[in-house]
Amino acid sequence: MVNKNIYVTQASLPPFEEYIQEISDIWQSRRLTNMGEKHVKLSDELKSYLDVDNIELLSNGHMALELSLQALKLEGEVITTPFTFASTTHSIVRNGLKPVFCDIKASDFTIDETKIEELITDKTSAIVPVHVYGNICNIEAIENIAKKHNLKVIYDAAHSFGERYKNKAVGNFGDVSCFSFHATKVFNTIEGGAACFRDKELGLEIYRLKNFGIRGPEVVDGIGANAKMNEFAAAMGICNLRHIPEQINKRKACYERYMNQLRDVDGIDLNSIQAEVESNYSYFPVVFYDEYGMSRDDVFNKLAEQNIHARKYFYPLTNMFDCYSGMYDANKTPIALDISKRILTLPLYADLEFDVIDKVCEIIRKK
Repeated sequence: MVNKNIYVTQASLPPFEEYIQEISDIWQSRRLTNMGEKHVKLSDELKSYLDVDNIELLSNGHMALELSLQALKLEGEVITTPFTFASTTHSIVRNGLKPVFCDIKASDFTIDETKIEELITDKTSAIVPVHVYGNICNIEAIENIAKKHNLKVIYDAAHSFGERYKNKAVGNFGDVSCFSFHATKVFNTIEGGAACFRDKELGLEIYRLKNFGIRGPEVVDGIGANAKMNEFAAAMGICNLRHIPEQINKRKACYERYMNQLRDVDGIDLNSIQAEVESNYSYFPVVFYDEYGMSRDDVFNKLAEQNIHARKYFYPLTNMFDCYSGMYDANKTPIALDISKRILTLPLYADLEFDVIDKVCEIIRKK
């Protein structure tokens, strides 16, 4: 048994002294929030690292998504996927929009672009695809569909920080791409998020919405929220960004150790890195099929007995949530439903010890 609790993720932290040094001048400025020096510095550095023209920092990834949808002034229906975290669906519903659920592909867990058009009606205003576990959606097909039907595209890019597809940074896709900087993500600001966008006017609208609708010292011409990133969060981001290349390399080493030990196990599917994608190795999902001999839940429990806490990620589907009871039929997204009952994400983070990975693999190989 592992002598400590191992969780599916662990927050990356910079050296303690580095963070203390970064926040020390806040005691002189006494500026703790409201787009201060740290906020501006992190914004500039992320714009460079993510290779995007425009970025707006927010208090968390959910508000990045919710306020981006609001800024686009959408109405009616939005096509999305149920194989995602609660935030994706909730952000749509909280904007008074109706989510229309499209099934996923078993190969990479992203929205099945071949099934989008059959869901489009005269009420459809946008598509909200989700990059899952670092797997990138079929960008070209989605863009073509959106252009053909005059739809907005808002990517939930929470899992894809720093990734590139065909040498283009993922933050450049769609009308908006929204990132999460939650403590469990590849890059964190403790809590935080960002919206990357093409249209600067849209960016001004997102800025207004995150700051109470304020346009100027004496002008408040819209109804906004409070979704500003504070200076301490921004300082954590500044520190963590310095270590991102090292962190991703460590994650890659963990990924490869898992792959080397599990790739020949019958009855399971492992997540391969997509062609032409520079991965951030954010998660290690495994799909357990009947041929394996044990269910996903059996494996989950066997790992938990050894203090190793994997995650049924994503289960249940968002179209199965109690809060949406009777509103949607998960059987209309059968692949997502089946995968949700079989998938388990194993522990993966930069400082994960190889001995733990070996123990996880031993349990899975033993059946």
